[in-house]
Amino acid sequence: MIKTRLIALVCLIQLVSGVLINNTALANDSVVQQLKSGGHVALMRHALAPGTGDPSNFMLGVCNTQRNLNDTGRAQAADTGDYFRAAEVEFHSVYSSEWCRCMDTAALMELGAVQPLPLINSFFQNMQDRESQTQELVAWLAEQSIDKPWLLVTHQVNITALTGVYPQSGEIVVGRLVDGKFEVAGTIEPR
Repeated sequence: MIKTRLIALVCLIQLVSGVLINNTALANDSVVQQLKSGGHVALMRHALAPGTGDPSNFMLGVCNTQRNLNDTGRAQAADTGDYFRAAEVEFHSVYSSEWCRCMDTAALMELGAVQPLPLINSFFQNMQDRESQTQELVAWLAEQSIDKPWLLVTHQVNITALTGVYPQSGEIVVGRLVDGKFEVAGTIEPR
């Protein structure tokens, strides 16, 4: 009797796990299809770089003064690139914050030439810039012709200010600008 119940419990756990995994895959597929449909932007929080903020001696362009990707983060970035290639997503443009952890994430994905974009640099240390920098990003996006998907690798604070979503390291928020507001289509879980 106990053995039968144990087997039934194991089967139930496997079933629920399979459903959750399949639902996540289906949700990701739907978001990827929207991304590929044109007019959409993928906002990626840089891959895993343990810690919060940056050291007090932070200097832009000097990676050893910054919080950087660890081995897991580097693998996560490479896996994300593999994911997009397998899904046949071709990005028109790949932009990155100038922080090393963002530039490294974008480069390790190998999805195209990475262009630094100061407009998506972190304002974590200068939260008073949140509103103005976010509005500048909205204005800049409104001026662009986004017929193929774009990828912007940036920081949690920037993504949250624009979308209201608090992404995990390596998570991607997909959406588009509609009437001056960023409309979220969905998220793609970290690899």
